[in-house]
Amino acid sequence: MPNTNKRKLLNIIKYPIITDKTTKLLEDNQYSFAVDSRANKLDIKKAIEYIFDVCVININTCNTPPNKKRVGKFTGKKANHKKAIVKLSPEYNINLFPDN
Repeated sequence: MPNTNKRKLLNIIKYPIITDKTTKLLEDNQYSFAVDSRANKLDIKKAIEYIFDVCVININTCNTPPNKKRVGKFTGKKANHKKAIVKLSPEYNINLFPDN
Protein backbone atom coordinates (compact mmCIF):
# COMPACT_ATOMS: atom_id res chain seq x y z
CA MET A 1 0.00 0.00 0.00
CA PRO A 2 1.57 3.33 -1.04
CA ASN A 3 2.23 5.98 1.57
CA THR A 4 -0.51 8.32 0.26
CA ASN A 5 -3.20 5.65 0.77
CA LYS A 6 -2.09 5.17 4.39
CA ARG A 7 -2.33 8.91 4.97
CA LYS A 8 -5.86 8.96 3.47
CA LEU A 9 -6.93 6.16 5.80
CA LEU A 10 -5.58 8.06 8.81
CA ASN A 11 -7.48 11.20 7.79
CA ILE A 12 -10.86 9.45 7.45
CA ILE A 13 -11.29 8.88 11.21
CA LYS A 14 -11.47 12.20 13.07
CA TYR A 15 -12.13 11.32 16.73
CA PRO A 16 -14.13 8.89 18.88
CA ILE A 17 -17.54 10.06 20.07
CA ILE A 18 -17.89 9.53 23.82
CA THR A 19 -21.35 10.13 25.28
CA ASP A 20 -23.60 8.23 27.66
CA LYS A 21 -25.25 6.37 24.79
CA THR A 22 -21.97 5.40 23.13
CA THR A 23 -20.46 4.15 26.39
CA LYS A 24 -23.44 1.80 26.72
CA LEU A 25 -22.69 0.54 23.21
CA LEU A 26 -19.16 -0.39 24.31
CA GLU A 27 -20.66 -3.35 26.19
CA ASP A 28 -21.90 -4.74 22.85
CA ASN A 29 -18.44 -4.19 21.30
CA GLN A 30 -19.69 -1.22 19.24
CA TYR A 31 -17.65 1.96 18.91
CA SER A 32 -18.69 5.40 17.60
CA PHE A 33 -16.42 7.66 15.57
CA ALA A 34 -16.76 10.99 13.82
CA VAL A 35 -15.57 10.43 10.27
CA ASP A 36 -15.04 12.42 7.10
CA SER A 37 -18.41 13.26 5.56
CA ARG A 38 -17.29 12.06 2.10
CA ALA A 39 -16.17 8.61 3.32
CA ASN A 40 -18.24 5.55 2.52
CA LYS A 41 -18.60 2.38 4.60
CA LEU A 42 -15.81 0.52 2.78
CA ASP A 43 -13.35 3.37 3.38
CA ILE A 44 -14.33 3.52 7.07
CA LYS A 45 -13.90 -0.24 7.43
CA LYS A 46 -10.42 -0.16 5.85
CA ALA A 47 -9.40 2.77 8.06
CA ILE A 48 -10.60 1.18 11.33
CA GLU A 49 -8.95 -2.15 10.49
CA TYR A 50 -5.69 -0.42 9.52
CA ILE A 51 -5.49 1.97 12.50
CA PHE A 52 -6.62 -0.34 15.32
CA ASP A 53 -5.69 -3.76 13.81
CA VAL A 54 -9.16 -5.27 14.45
CA CYS A 55 -11.81 -7.16 12.45
CA VAL A 56 -14.95 -5.16 11.63
CA ILE A 57 -18.28 -6.99 11.27
CA ASN A 58 -20.76 -4.19 10.62
CA ILE A 59 -20.83 -0.42 10.12
CA ASN A 60 -23.81 1.94 10.48
CA THR A 61 -23.44 5.57 9.41
CA CYS A 62 -25.56 8.68 9.73
CA ASN A 63 -25.08 12.32 8.82
CA THR A 64 -25.77 14.53 11.81
CA PRO A 65 -27.78 17.69 11.09
CA PRO A 66 -26.01 21.05 11.54
CA ASN A 67 -26.68 22.70 14.89
CA LYS A 68 -27.68 26.37 15.01
CA LYS A 69 -25.56 28.48 17.34
CA ARG A 70 -26.16 32.04 18.32
CA VAL A 71 -23.73 34.70 19.53
CA GLY A 72 -25.61 37.90 20.34
CA LYS A 73 -27.73 38.83 17.36
CA PHE A 74 -25.70 36.69 14.95
CA THR A 75 -26.80 33.16 14.15
CA GLY A 76 -24.68 30.57 12.47
CA LYS A 77 -24.30 26.86 12.01
CA LYS A 78 -21.94 24.55 13.83
CA ALA A 79 -20.14 22.16 11.53
CA ASN A 80 -21.81 18.80 11.25
CA HIS A 81 -20.05 15.47 10.89
CA LYS A 82 -20.78 11.95 9.79
CA LYS A 83 -21.08 9.44 12.60
CA ALA A 84 -20.02 5.82 12.16
CA ILE A 85 -21.00 3.08 14.62
CA VAL A 86 -18.60 0.18 14.15
CA LYS A 87 -19.33 -3.34 15.43
CA LEU A 88 -16.25 -5.48 16.00
CA SER A 89 -15.74 -9.21 16.08
CA PRO A 90 -16.13 -10.57 19.67
CA GLU A 91 -12.43 -11.41 20.10
CA TYR A 92 -11.31 -7.81 19.32
CA ASN A 93 -11.67 -4.56 21.23
CA ILE A 94 -10.39 -0.98 21.06
CA ASN A 95 -8.96 0.67 24.16
CA LEU A 96 -10.39 4.21 24.05
CA PHE A 97 -9.35 4.94 27.64
CA PRO A 98 -5.64 4.12 27.98
CA ASP A 99 -4.29 3.73 31.49
CA ASN A 100 -1.89 6.48 32.55
